[in-house]
Amino acid sequence: MASKSVEHSCCESESCCEAETKPKTSKENLWQSPWIPIVLSFVILFTAILAEEQMPFNVLGVNGWLFVYLFAYSFVGFPVLKTAWKLIRKGEVFTEFFLMGIATIGAFAIGEYPEGVAVMLFYTIGELLQHSAVSKAKNNIQALLDIRPDQARVIKAGNSSLVEPELVKTGEIIEVRAGEKVPLDAQLLSNGGTFNTAALTGESLPAEIKEGEEVLAGMVNLQDLISLRVLRPFEESSLQKIIFTVQEATSKKAKTEQFIRKFAKVYTPIVTYLALALVIIPYFIVEDYLFRDWLYRALVFLVISCPCALVISIPLGYFGGIGAASRKGILFKGSNFLDSITTINTVLFDKTGTLTSGIFSVEKVESLSNASADWTELAASVEANTNHPIGQAIVRHIKSKLSPVDSLKEFPGKGLEGQVNSRRVLVGNSLLMEDYGILLPSLVTDPNKTAIYCAIDGVLCGYFVLADELKPDAKEAFTSLRRLGIQQLLILSGDKREVVDALGKELKADEAHGGMLPEEKYAKIEALKKDPKNVVAFVGDGINDAPSIALADVGIGMGGMGSDLAIESADIVIQTDQPSKVAMAFKIGKATKTIVWQNIALAFIVKFLVLSLGAAGLAGMWEAVFADVGVALLAILNAIRINYLFK
Repeated sequence: MASKSVEHSCCESESCCEAETKPKTSKENLWQSPWIPIVLSFVILFTAILAEEQMPFNVLGVNGWLFVYLFAYSFVGFPVLKTAWKLIRKGEVFTEFFLMGIATIGAFAIGEYPEGVAVMLFYTIGELLQHSAVSKAKNNIQALLDIRPDQARVIKAGNSSLVEPELVKTGEIIEVRAGEKVPLDAQLLSNGGTFNTAALTGESLPAEIKEGEEVLAGMVNLQDLISLRVLRPFEESSLQKIIFTVQEATSKKAKTEQFIRKFAKVYTPIVTYLALALVIIPYFIVEDYLFRDWLYRALVFLVISCPCALVISIPLGYFGGIGAASRKGILFKGSNFLDSITTINTVLFDKTGTLTSGIFSVEKVESLSNASADWTELAASVEANTNHPIGQAIVRHIKSKLSPVDSLKEFPGKGLEGQVNSRRVLVGNSLLMEDYGILLPSLVTDPNKTAIYCAIDGVLCGYFVLADELKPDAKEAFTSLRRLGIQQLLILSGDKREVVDALGKELKADEAHGGMLPEEKYAKIEALKKDPKNVVAFVGDGINDAPSIALADVGIGMGGMGSDLAIESADIVIQTDQPSKVAMAFKIGKATKTIVWQNIALAFIVKFLVLSLGAAGLAGMWEAVFADVGVALLAILNAIRINYLFK
């Protein structure tokens, strides 16, 4: 099948695609279904085969059943001939439509009427099933459109009104009732909620989201009425980005797919000339040469050689891979990256926001003997006035009622000073305490944790020990990648070396490098890539990760909490922010590649065998139909199998 004619396959035929051009009533669907011509052709063909021997008749000296077979042929053959003619006028002569047209017309010319109709009939059935399979694969991708909410309930001055999500502005308040989809990315204002995120992430378990956390468009509210504040316009929502990314992905072809399309453009004219040679050359070398016999062999050769199985099933395999990945919250920005990920043998991870949540939690609170009883509440009162993740973690940990802060002074990179109930409260790291001359006991410091101290009126009262939480599936990610054959797993982070070393040991990484600047991460990837044996993937989420993501052979971005620049630079986006989905992306890529190459092997082996038999006169039109349509259908069934492997 030639390159362009693949897109034309079936859809150039009015009988195949008319059903998609406009909405139809059920009655119109019945009579305009593309299956109606096929059914009519089959009934007429079957009737003619049964009746021809019993009731022979002539019309104008010609076998009268010829006209019946032509009538059966017209339903399935004329649309194909029409398409072939259109493509010939465009300069595309050697297409599968041309091959089938020549083969079936030739069959009629030598009196093989039933076979001429049967070949075109089964070819049309195969094309229709191929078209249906491709449409289903694309529809699985386009199913994302079905989760796009149609309206948003905006609250203004105590009144609610339904508007299109595209018209809602950032900062507006919306409400979502139980069972409704969240229309835009928003911050949860209610106490908490439970959401079905399956449409976005593929996760079957409901997600618990707390007050102040982000809720994404497309999630379904499972509990009571909730209120949300819109964070970004609809066109910038996570859902809209997913839809756009997946739609764009289908236009970026894998190398295998590009090669097969180019191959088909060369292959089709070659087999046409070989078929012609199969008629002419034997005339000079075969003693009992019969033109009819050798023409029949050539026609069989043409039917067998049609490359439909290759050119349809291969893109179908990639469509399936992209669709399966999107349902798991993994966005491949092109089928070429489904191929590329299978070659990776070295994976580098950023730490904060990638392997860890980027959300600090208080692990321990230590009070000194001379501490004020309320020092933790005073510290939390001061930290409540900052958006820093450490301050937010302290506020979350201290559940007591907070006091108002009369004055507040911030020291970037050190901490805060505030006046609370006429008391001077210092909350910060060791640098802030040193600036105020407050001595810290040596036993307080823990190199693998973050210590935040609190002093009241110049007296050290105690400290908080905080840590960035390791994502629950980080260990699973490393274990799964090892099982998939990844040879090197590295962690690159700007965090303290001691912290990164400890994390590397916990995850059993081959290397763990802390204290790295963005340019140092970039240099590390460059150094690895100088060795041609290393094929590198980098997984990150921050703005500073974007250069490394772009440099890697495959860049993987964490799309939930990640920066826009990192996501834009990435070839693959993990929408759920789960590192274990990196391993899932590898699995889907490998499964897709396996299925594609299975289809290539199946098509070549069967076609080669039947071509050889056809050239030797040992295979007829029926075997040719199997080699063409049968192999195509087997390849299609194999291609759609990926949808069931990753449900």
